[in-house]
Amino acid sequence: MTSMAYALTDAWTMTRRELARWGRQPAPVVVNLVFPVMLLLMFGYLIGGGRGVNGDYLDYLLPGMLALSMAFGLEGTMIAVTQDMNKGVVDRFRSMPMADGAVLVGRAAADMLQSVLALVVLLGVATALGWRTHAGPAAFLGAVGLLLLLRFAMLWVGIHLALVAGKPEMVQAVQILVWPFGFLSTVFATPESMPGWLATVVQWNPISHTAAAVRDLFGAPGAESGHVGAAVLWPLALLAVFFPLAVRRFARLSR
Repeated sequence: MTSMAYALTDAWTMTRRELARWGRQPAPVVVNLVFPVMLLLMFGYLIGGGRGVNGDYLDYLLPGMLALSMAFGLEGTMIAVTQDMNKGVVDRFRSMPMADGAVLVGRAAADMLQSVLALVVLLGVATALGWRTHAGPAAFLGAVGLLLLLRFAMLWVGIHLALVAGKPEMVQAVQILVWPFGFLSTVFATPESMPGWLATVVQWNPISHTAAAVRDLFGAPGAESGHVGAAVLWPLALLAVFFPLAVRRFARLSR
């Protein structure tokens, strides 16, 4: 077997380990699936919103909620990484003939599977509420691909921060930073309805670009085009920075 084949085999072994953890501790998985649905219902039907939105608010809100759900829920992965560090599990894995980073890749792969399930659940609820896509299959799959790309990039940001934090209790403090990052975006309202300085801030947010690109690919009425490129480049830039940082920091952990 080549070194790449060994690395993929090791990563798949670690992925199966994380999937087995789901069976033992299903509560966090369920919470991560239900939380975006609660936000969708709350902002769509209880709180309202949609300042500056023309047409059906659900057409505007859903792509934003899909993008927001890809940024939230990172604490499960971050806590799992820090717990493995503090319980000596990482040290045992690193003493084995295993590819560097396979533990992290396995954790990320398991999280991506959960993210796919979260998208299916959220889209299913939206469909039950009456939402319909106005795009063809290729555009729909392209939108899903952009959402998963954002999630993959955010995962490696979270994994690196978890390795830096080192302890599960520190993860809670770091996770708080995700909330302003997520809500300072165009998920719930258009930038035109915001003060000029705030509109500038939210338009630079990667979540805003992904949400706008997904609206366009879904064919939402009044969707703004021209965001697909930024929705690809922002996650790739985050990956280019945080993936090597996370793998390097993991490799430097004491044996």
